[in-house]
Amino acid sequence: MNIIDELEWRDAINQTTDEDGLRELTAEKSVGLYCGVDPTGDSMHIGHLIPFMMLKRFQLAGHHPYIIIGGGTGSIGDPSGKNTERVLQSMEQVHHNEQALTAQMTKLFGQDSNISIVNNYDWLSKISLLDFLRDYGKLFNVNSMLAKDVVASRLEVGISFTEFTYQILQSVDFLHLLRHHDVQLQIGGADQWGNITAGIDLIHKELGSDTKAYGLTIPLMLKADGTKFGKTAGGAVWLNPEKTTPYEFYQFWLNQDDRDVVKYLKFFTFLTSDQIAEYQKSVETAPEKREAQRHLAREVTEFVHSPEAVIEAEHISAALFSGEVKELTTSEIEQGFKNMPSVELAAEPENIVELLVNTKIESSKRQAREDITNGAIRINGEKIQDLDFVINPAKEFDGKFVIIRRGKKKYWLGRVNG
Repeated sequence: MNIIDELEWRDAINQTTDEDGLRELTAEKSVGLYCGVDPTGDSMHIGHLIPFMMLKRFQLAGHHPYIIIGGGTGSIGDPSGKNTERVLQSMEQVHHNEQALTAQMTKLFGQDSNISIVNNYDWLSKISLLDFLRDYGKLFNVNSMLAKDVVASRLEVGISFTEFTYQILQSVDFLHLLRHHDVQLQIGGADQWGNITAGIDLIHKELGSDTKAYGLTIPLMLKADGTKFGKTAGGAVWLNPEKTTPYEFYQFWLNQDDRDVVKYLKFFTFLTSDQIAEYQKSVETAPEKREAQRHLAREVTEFVHSPEAVIEAEHISAALFSGEVKELTTSEIEQGFKNMPSVELAAEPENIVELLVNTKIESSKRQAREDITNGAIRINGEKIQDLDFVINPAKEFDGKFVIIRRGKKKYWLGRVNG
C-alpha cells in the first residue's frame, strides 16, 4: 500500500497541497520529508506526537525523515494556536530544551542512517537583518501574510512584528532543506497549513513554479465528547518519564473511551487494518474486556518508553487491582502512588492506632480501632486486625514507604522521613 493511501485509511490526512502528485512522488522514490518542533519546553506531550507518528510511518515505508529542532524559530515564538503573544525564553533555556527534545527524538526514531535531526538555528542565525529583508522579505506580500489564518486570528488582539515574521522563517527552513537535502514534503498539524503553504510559495518563487514541493497536515484530534485530545485533569500527558511516569502514561491510554479507541489505534500504533478490525470487533462484542485499550496502551507505551516500561506498568496495575502491593518494587511504588494521597511518617516504629490517628487517616482512636477490628485496614498489602500491631517503616520498600489501605480502594502512601 502506498504511504499516502495508508494515511488516508488511517484518517490521518487533513489537507494536502497536491495529493495525486504526492502519491506519485512517494511511489517513485524515497522522499525526504520533515516536521519541526520548537523548543518551547524540555519535553513533548502526546499532542506533539501526532505528526511525528506520521513521520515515523514514512520512515518505516522507506522514506527519509528530517526532524527540525527549532532553535531559531523557537527563540522568537510561533503564533499558531495562540491567542496571545508568547513570552520569549532566554537563549540558555532554548538551548537546554533543544538538547532535551533531540534526545527524545533520537529515542523515538533511532539512530540509523534513514533519519536526520537538524537544528534551524544553524542556518537562521547566519542570516543578517539586511539579507533577511532583501533576500526573503521582498518575496512575501503583507496582504497575503495577513490573510493566513495563523495571523488573521491574531489581528484583533494584536501580533508583534517578531511573531508576524515567523512564517517567513519557517518558509526559509523548507527552502533550505530542499536546496541542501532534497526535502520535498513538510508535515504538520492542522494549524500549520498557512506556514507550510507560505514555504511552498517561497520555493516556487526562488526555484521555479515547477519545483516539486508538497505540504500535508494532520487533522485536529478531538475526543468523542468534543474536548481536545491529550489533556487530563492533571494537565498534559508528557513523553518525559519524569513529568508523566510510564505507569501514568500507560493508564492514560488504557482509560480511553470505547468511542475513541479504534481511532487511536489507527493513529498511534503500527497495527495493520486486519488487526485493527479485530480490535474493533472486540469493542463491539465484548467492551468490558477492554482488549483494544490494553493493546493501545501497550503499543504506545513501548514506542515512547520501552518494553520494560510496559511490563512494569502492567505489574503496578495488577498489584493495585488485587491489593498485592507487597510485590511492588520501590520504583514501582513511586510511579503507581505518585498522585495518591500521601502522609509523612517518622522512621521509628509506631502503634497502628496511633499512626492512623496522627496521620488523620482515621478521625479518632475509636474509629481506628473499629476499622482495624473489622479488617478494613491493610498495611503493605496485609490485613491487620491486631490493635497492638506496630508498624516498622524500615521493614519494607527500602525503608522509604508504607502503603496504607482502608476499605477496598482507598490508599495512602506513607513517606518516611529521615
